[in-house]
Amino acid sequence: MSTQSNPGRSRRTATLTGMLALALTVAACSSGKPSSEDDGGSGSGDGGTVSGQISIAYLQKQGDQEYFVSEAAGAKKKAEELGVKLTVVNLGNDASKTITEVKSAIAQKNKGIIIVVPESAVGPQVVAEAKKAGVTLLTSDDQVCASGPKPADCDKADLVARVGFSGTQMGTEIGKRAAAEFAKARWSAADTRIVYAWKQDTTVCTDRINGAKAAWKQAGGPEVQAIELGTDNTPAGSQSKVEATVTANQGVKHWVVMGCNDENVSGGVKGLNNAGVKGADIIGVGLGAYLACKDWQAGADNGMRAALYIPGDEVGKLAVQAMYDKLKNGTPFTPESFAPTKMVDAGSWKAAGFGCK
Repeated sequence: MSTQSNPGRSRRTATLTGMLALALTVAACSSGKPSSEDDGGSGSGDGGTVSGQISIAYLQKQGDQEYFVSEAAGAKKKAEELGVKLTVVNLGNDASKTITEVKSAIAQKNKGIIIVVPESAVGPQVVAEAKKAGVTLLTSDDQVCASGPKPADCDKADLVARVGFSGTQMGTEIGKRAAAEFAKARWSAADTRIVYAWKQDTTVCTDRINGAKAAWKQAGGPEVQAIELGTDNTPAGSQSKVEATVTANQGVKHWVVMGCNDENVSGGVKGLNNAGVKGADIIGVGLGAYLACKDWQAGADNGMRAALYIPGDEVGKLAVQAMYDKLKNGTPFTPESFAPTKMVDAGSWKAAGFGCK
């Protein structure tokens, strides 16, 4: 008997076939590994190894900042060595542009994305877009959490692999140097204030500040009142906040300035100078040295005593190499890879081997 002579049986057969197909689909999806997308861990969206030329997008916040310009240069140099097609994009501080550029990088068939997010809150969406497209994701400098907006509150398993620096270690070096300069100056704690300036919703910045605080305390010096300033991590932002702080603390004679980056410290020192505080009464310890060196190069006696040199080009090189190894050979990412740092001052920065533009 043909199915055409029994419509009811035909409908039942089609229904059972459809249910079976749906069950198989659900089983595949619930297995946890329907494809190679889950191999990367931490929501990396790993799409497996790649044959032929590798294409990578490097998306940076504040791409016109000296550090990130250096980072991009290092990334381009390493990409050229490896035969990688690299696209560098400046995200500025625009979170909405971040998602647009991530989608654009995916549409352009990049197999890997390295990103420095403008805000940690956009991290989960970045991870979701990469994972959905099967594109491998790596972060540089700032941490990204796959499951929430705050990396500090994130389970370690949900942190995307990162290349950069140890925030705590950098902060420790800054705090130690600032404490040593304070001891050398023999200032009274009573008429001194410490300014900590940083973008307070950026996890790596908070790590640096906490490291600096702990190192200052471990130095065993007297207790000095600290003032915490939330900034946008730019020189102008720090400068305006520090100028207002001086106005509110007229009796203070001496100032110590530490921050998340050279921008915060350079801006803070300039703010103090503008408010009438002389360089001899300021201890500024920068982080980056790319702005501090300009003061030393010009022979300025503005209070910038030292800075931790962080080679952005080395981070760019490490990030591209790590992504290449992952895409070409399947080499797993290290959860965190760190580039070296070095404390420099007016007398030693040239010997450190970096240019000052």
